[in-house]
Amino acid sequence: MRVGIEIHGDGLAHVTLRRGEAGNAIDLEMARGLLEAARACGRAGVRAVLLTGEGKSFCVGGDLREFSRLSGEALEKHLIAVTEALHEAQRTFAAIDAPMVAAVQGAVAGAGIGLAAAADVTLAADDASFTAAYTGIGYAPDAGVSWFLPRLVGPKRALDVLLTNRRIPAAQAAAIGLVSRVVAADELAAEAARTAEALRRGPTAAFGVTRRLVAAGLTSDLGPHLDREARALAAAAASDEGREGVAAFLGKRAPEFTRASPRS
Repeated sequence: MRVGIEIHGDGLAHVTLRRGEAGNAIDLEMARGLLEAARACGRAGVRAVLLTGEGKSFCVGGDLREFSRLSGEALEKHLIAVTEALHEAQRTFAAIDAPMVAAVQGAVAGAGIGLAAAADVTLAADDASFTAAYTGIGYAPDAGVSWFLPRLVGPKRALDVLLTNRRIPAAQAAAIGLVSRVVAADELAAEAARTAEALRRGPTAAFGVTRRLVAAGLTSDLGPHLDREARALAAAAASDEGREGVAAFLGKRAPEFTRASPRS
């Protein structure tokens, strides 16, 4: 299987890209595997998702060896099939309440940047580097790269990244907002697991609402967005999660959100 998924009984899903020998390059099978993993997370109602890639590199982008075997209309149809599956996977992950943590190492290129950028918290090993790569081979972006990059780093810097294909070291990626933070390579797995576990224990419904508010706020006028915030806050406060959070705060104890119904 190109993509592995483990959904633990406590609500944590671990999704793994399993083509380490090929830099976790995305072919049609992997794209479809990511879509099935996303759908499985949705069906299971998971509380947090941890996305990792096996081997030296998180994801080097599309599988150019696979693509090079096709040409003309056949290549176009194949790439549409790959991107349709990959993009639907991203839409599915974005639609669930569970936040995603991505742990990235080594080379992160092309669609790999899209996967890393789409996560809510992206941890980069200090040996990671990022390269858009698309225009270097005459391709255009996919995996939401042309949508995420301008929002994360600004349109001028996004075009610099996309047009020059310059290599961005992990520290610079953190400085410009492409990743959340950088950790030592030998600590990446443990830190990502700790972060995902902390989110798993959190208020899942409130996380989902917060993720959607942030996404909507990027394209919304202030007035309508304030109205959305007011409604979201009222609903969250009245939910089991909200009641548990306030009770824990007043009782000077840690909240137990996993016992609260996220939908109440």
